[in-house]
Amino acid sequence: MRAELERWAEALAVERQHGVAGGRFIAERIRHLALAGDEGGVARWLAIATRLDQLLDEGAVAH
Repeated sequence: MRAELERWAEALAVERQHGVAGGRFIAERIRHLALAGDEGGVARWLAIATRLDQLLDEGAVAH
């Protein structure tokens, strides 16, 4: 459960720092991690991306 909460907190931080450009930021992080062969890092950032998408979708509905 802790990892789940951490991914949500990370997604919120990305959303606050980058707004709708957060997806581009995350894609770049994933690209760098993939090139470095960091499978765990890629998986972590993919999980963050999923949550960011959910946050941005919810934000679109709320407005």
